[in-house]
Amino acid sequence: MKKIIFSFVFITASFLQLHAQEFQGMAVYESKTSTSDFKTRMAGNKDMTPDMQKMIEERMKTMFEKTFILNFNKSASIYKEEEKLDAPGQSGGGMRMMSSMMGGGGTHYKNVKEKLYTVDKEFMGKEFLVKDSLPKLEWKMESETKLIGGYTCFKATAVRPVSQSDFRNFRAKKEEDKKDAAKKEDATKKTNFMDEFELPKEITITAWYTPEIPVNQGPENYWGLPGLILEVNDGKTIILCSKIVLNAKEKVEIKAPTNGKVISQKEYDETVVKKMKEMQEMNQGRGGNGGMQIRMGN
Repeated sequence: MKKIIFSFVFITASFLQLHAQEFQGMAVYESKTSTSDFKTRMAGNKDMTPDMQKMIEERMKTMFEKTFILNFNKSASIYKEEEKLDAPGQSGGGMRMMSSMMGGGGTHYKNVKEKLYTVDKEFMGKEFLVKDSLPKLEWKMESETKLIGGYTCFKATAVRPVSQSDFRNFRAKKEEDKKDAAKKEDATKKTNFMDEFELPKEITITAWYTPEIPVNQGPENYWGLPGLILEVNDGKTIILCSKIVLNAKEKVEIKAPTNGKVISQKEYDETVVKKMKEMQEMNQGRGGNGGMQIRMGN
C-alpha cells in the first residue's frame, strides 16, 4: 500500500513539474512615450521651419510609439519589438540607432532564475551584446487595485537609476538651469537643440501586476513581483499590455541572443555617451545651429 501511495505521489509531482516546465505565455504591450517637452522646445526654435518640425514630429511618433511581444515561461522571457515595414526614408542606420536609444530594436532576454539579462543592440553600425545582472528593484507593495484586460492587478512602486543610453527619459531643463549653463558658455557660440534637455539621475516607477498569472516577469527589464506585470509607468513612458495568450499550441523558443560584441551595461552606456558627445562636437565645429544633432534618415 505504501508503495502504491509513493508511486502516486511521485507520478503527480513529476506531472506537475513537467506542466510547470511546459507552461508558456505571450503578452502584447503598447509603449508610448510623451513628446510634449520636445514639441514645446521645437515650437520656440526660430531656426526650425514648419516643414522640419512636421517631419521630426512624424518620425518621433514612430520612435516613441511601439508594439512589443513578450514570450515567457516560469524562468525566462524574450521581449522584442513587433516587426513592421519601414516607411519610405526611415530605413537608414540613423533611424535604427535612434530606435535602439528609444527602447526598441533587438531581442531583450531575461532569466529571472539566474537573475541575468542579455540584449543585442546596434549602435553606430556596430553590434553589441549587452550582458549583465538584472536590476534589483526595491518594490513597495501598495493596496490599490484595478482591472487590466479582465485581470485584477495590484500596484507597486520603485525608484530606479536612469540608463544613460535610454533617451526616452529626456526632459526639458528648467529655466534657471538653462540660464546658469548659458553664463558658462561663450556668448558667441551657438547652442544646439539637445542642449535644452537633460537626463534625470533616477525615476519613480509605478507597476501593475496580476497574481492570476504567477510568473516573475514583465516588459523590458521589469521583474520581481508576484505576478506578470501588465502596466509600467515611469512618468514619461507608459507600457500597457493589450493582449495575453496562455499555453498556446505553438511554443516559441525562449533563448538569449548571441550576436555582437559582449559588453556590460555600464560599458555600453559609456560608449553611447562618448559617441554622442563626439557627434555634438563635430556638429558645432561645422557651425551647427539649433537643429537636431542626430541623423534621422538614410
